[in-house]
Amino acid sequence: MSLDPQNPGGTPPPHAQLIQMGSAHWISKLVYVAAELGLADHLAGGAKSAAELAGPTLTHAPSLHRLMRSLASLGILTEREEQRFALTSLGEALQDGAPGSARATLLTFGSPWFVAGFENILYSLQTGRTGFENATGMEVFDYLARHPREASLFSQTMVGFHGAEPAAVADAYDFSGFKTVVDVGGATGNLLGVILSRYPEPRGVLFDMPHVVADAPALLKDRGVEERVSIEGGNFFESVPGGGDAYVLSHVIHDWTESQCLTILGHCRQSMKADGRLLLVEMVLPPGDAPHPGKILDMVMLIMPGGQERTEDEYRALLTKAGFRLTRVIPTESAASVIEAVPA
Repeated sequence: MSLDPQNPGGTPPPHAQLIQMGSAHWISKLVYVAAELGLADHLAGGAKSAAELAGPTLTHAPSLHRLMRSLASLGILTEREEQRFALTSLGEALQDGAPGSARATLLTFGSPWFVAGFENILYSLQTGRTGFENATGMEVFDYLARHPREASLFSQTMVGFHGAEPAAVADAYDFSGFKTVVDVGGATGNLLGVILSRYPEPRGVLFDMPHVVADAPALLKDRGVEERVSIEGGNFFESVPGGGDAYVLSHVIHDWTESQCLTILGHCRQSMKADGRLLLVEMVLPPGDAPHPGKILDMVMLIMPGGQERTEDEYRALLTKAGFRLTRVIPTESAASVIEAVPA
């Protein structure tokens, strides 16, 4: 959409493109509040007016009508006769429990606790420390450990945010030769569940903090692999389960500082079999000006948990320090790659 009234259908001039980028948070807040109010669920049974929804949503009807009109302009709702609004196919994806976890993802990314970190972006750039900790006085994962609802939504968010990535990883890398796949920091088991459903040979071990794996049984049952997975609660800064011949860390290493990464990787090296494989699922940054979602996510890592995204050379250097040898980087159909390494 062009912001230039003199050129509504063409490519916006540079100043208009910059203004679009700067005002993008307006749209994100509109979609966030639609998720917070559960509008898609209220409209699941058919078209309704703002007057009909004001009571159930505890809102001011004229103001709610203006929100719904705005959402219709974004293609989430459609306005019908008598100022009644209905869901579009896009709006249906905003329902609670809809495939893709869009509602949970929007509730996380638009939440006051998440936004608080970004309000301290300048602090992060000036100090190299996390804006989130400056805003809240604690690290992001400590915050989630103390807030179960937000932690559960965050786990669902990881499912929604990474979308088709687990299937892309399972397609790109052959897991058939492994007996035991240990998913370190695997949250609710989304990736492990896809891998095991695709490959009938290995068994799985899902390892994460106890409050994180609490939601895993339902997901693994939904994937039909619950009988092939052992769920273990623990802290990978202290130890990881032993005896695996493949250790998968999906978007774990990018969360932490280098010293913390070396601790996690060191525990994996100590626990894996001599001929085991370390598999990091991460967004490997391309060189130069090439656009890549990981380059934006890198800023999220700086502001929120204090980690970083890396290039292939940077991963090689990190793995060498941890006692591994990077053997290959396997691209997938998603933005993530599989970084394979073996004990050096």
